[in-house]
Amino acid sequence: MARLAPYLEQHKTYAGPGDARPTAIQVVEDQGLVSSSEWVGRVVLVTGCSPGGLGPETAKAIHLTGADVYITSRDAAKGKQIAEEIRTDGKPGKVEFIVMDLASLKSIRAGAEEFLRKSGNKLNILINNAGIMACPQGKTEDGFELQFGTNHLGHFYLFHLLKDALLASATPSFNSRVISVSSAAHRNKEINLDDPNFEKREYIPLKAYGESKLANIYFANELDRKYKSQNLRALSLHPGGILTPLARYLPTTQDILDDKDLYKTLKDPAQGAATTVWGAVAKELEGKGGLYLDEVSVAEPAPADVPYYWGGYDENAFNPEAEKKLWDLSLKLTGLSES
Repeated sequence: MARLAPYLEQHKTYAGPGDARPTAIQVVEDQGLVSSSEWVGRVVLVTGCSPGGLGPETAKAIHLTGADVYITSRDAAKGKQIAEEIRTDGKPGKVEFIVMDLASLKSIRAGAEEFLRKSGNKLNILINNAGIMACPQGKTEDGFELQFGTNHLGHFYLFHLLKDALLASATPSFNSRVISVSSAAHRNKEINLDDPNFEKREYIPLKAYGESKLANIYFANELDRKYKSQNLRALSLHPGGILTPLARYLPTTQDILDDKDLYKTLKDPAQGAATTVWGAVAKELEGKGGLYLDEVSVAEPAPADVPYYWGGYDENAFNPEAEKKLWDLSLKLTGLSES
């Protein structure tokens, strides 16, 4: 089967943010979904819609399809403002904001309950976009290492609260999808599943981030394996290098701006959301899952000597034994059980 890479030509050269690489809105337009009523009545939930990040660009593009879009953020005032901005596109779909802190199981439960009530227990697409990066060592409200707890366990818990809605909304002709926003940082190799909370080893912020991003891929792969027979599929992805507020804990971004080769690979947020939106809406991905995406395409393995900021996946990104072990550990840590 030919590789799915509809924007391969646009990714052959890089000129930095705002270059010829596609935006999230272009992806929706190219799928023919702006002028169609096909998505009217469908329901999409996007976590992590904070100003300047990928979440608002993701939600904005998907709302152009006419779908009902629900967005979450920890900050109520900012989240409501983003929802108001999205509504100005004149499309028929609802835009609803829900307060949700992915570092708190209590907040996730409350947000999930509100979502299910407002959406009528319907959900076609769940986009796990929220995240933190390279933060100082800390704990979530429930005692998990902050990055593992927020980036992975929070979304794992949210999925289980919304699983029944995703399954009930799925059909053979239009599968439900879960999109897990990961990162090229997953190539920081393995997750230490014997010490996911960094209680027995030195805490290194970028290493902890990389482990949480590999967990995002493992989660999507195992989810797809478990539920594909019920028309629920999952995909993970690297959005690209984008200087959003996510990078606020990095010591400096000046080195990035000074590196001409690196700078050329960077995207603006509208371009950074393109792979997420492609994963969520692309007709050519219908019925497919367990794939890792980047550059608005199905990714290929990364060569061993590739720079850290390039795309592609590490060979350890597909590891069924580790994926199942992480799933079972996550159930235990979050107090969930599966029937």
